[in-house]
Amino acid sequence: MEPDPTNLLAFFIGIGISAACGFRLFLPFFGLSIAAINGWLNLSPGFQWIGTWPALIAFATATVFEIGAYYIPWLDNLLDTVATPAAVIAGTIATVSVAGDLPPFIKWSLALIAGGSVAGVVQTGTAVLRGASTMATGGTANFLLTTAEIFGSAFFTLLAVAIPVLALIAALTLMIWLVWRRLHPRQSKNNI
Repeated sequence: MEPDPTNLLAFFIGIGISAACGFRLFLPFFGLSIAAINGWLNLSPGFQWIGTWPALIAFATATVFEIGAYYIPWLDNLLDTVATPAAVIAGTIATVSVAGDLPPFIKWSLALIAGGSVAGVVQTGTAVLRGASTMATGGTANFLLTTAEIFGSAFFTLLAVAIPVLALIAALTLMIWLVWRRLHPRQSKNNI
């Protein structure tokens, strides 16, 4: 059986959207909703509700509240504890929602392994960065990280819809870099 290029492209879109879910949970779904309503992408059966006006309004509202909450210094760290497992779920759902015409077991397995993993690694990386920022600056520089995460989420969402192959490459590069940084922390100058 020949792989369907449409399914492969849909899978690339899912990975890009999953990376965006690692930065923010609701902004990628807001982007998916806009793209589906405008006919820029097709949603999998059972997920067409994402491309409806009520869903668009709900995702827009959730996006505004999520972004606002991350600008509150003590709340941003609290949200990261909830967002880390939620990012895995969001990344999985985002991938399944665009995964195309695959058998359910394969669709959900790939979505969890690829989409959930990418979202989880990105979110864990941002949580670690926020923790380091909080410790180093008392939380005063966290707004810069929050702003970068918003742009990262928007960037990966737009890239996934517009140029899925490039979104996949960017998501995998980011994930590899975050894992490498976690496994190889900078050594202090005293350890030379």
